[in-house]
Amino acid sequence: MSKPALPALPCLCASFRRSSRALTQYYEQALRPLGLRSSQFTVLQALSLVGETTQGRLGQTLAMDSTTLTRTLEIMDRQGWIAKLQGQDRRSWRLSLTKSGKSKFKRALPSWQEVQSRLQSQLGSDRWETLLNLTNLVTAAVTEEGDLL
Repeated sequence: MSKPALPALPCLCASFRRSSRALTQYYEQALRPLGLRSSQFTVLQALSLVGETTQGRLGQTLAMDSTTLTRTLEIMDRQGWIAKLQGQDRRSWRLSLTKSGKSKFKRALPSWQEVQSRLQSQLGSDRWETLLNLTNLVTAAVTEEGDLL
């Protein structure tokens, strides 16, 4: 007996949130054996792409609220995956990956790439690229880049 099809949701927010929850579970299943959450992998990936950055800028890059980002960074700091250097004032921090963080990211890449490949295969390359582009456009439209907030 096959599973019933999911109903289409008429709300873009509801559709994205449902998709996000499903994708998060899918990626977390692959990353769990490595002792990583998908949110932690995302931070490792972002820091590997942007290098040293402020916590505020990292939050903007990930469209992540400050409380959630702080909680994730505290865990990663305890694990020794990130370095926190005090910024120009005592309230700001500059973040970067430590050697351990770079190593953790490098070890997680094959699992992440496997999930990426499976999804790309299921969707097809054209849909994959279209979806990536659309999610980036939606994010830009509803964040400071789109001046809607």
